[in-house]
Amino acid sequence: MTPDLANTIGFLGMALIVAAYTYVTAVKAANPYLLHGLNLAGAGLLILSLTVNRNLPSLVLETVWAVVAMFGLAKALIGGSRA
Repeated sequence: MTPDLANTIGFLGMALIVAAYTYVTAVKAANPYLLHGLNLAGAGLLILSLTVNRNLPSLVLETVWAVVAMFGLAKALIGGSRA
């Protein structure tokens, strides 16, 4: 993967995370599947980007972000909740 493609993927990931934050701020009761799904997808894309454009602190942050998103999705699945 080229550095330019990695940057494009990283920007897409960043946009998904910002969209998730905007969404949870804009609605009264966020759908946890949408919220955590956007965060997980965004973190995954940023992790992919960071394998090319290496930045260890950011890679660790995005890995933690992905784990938290997976926890949120699992909690929503187990609880069967939308809010």
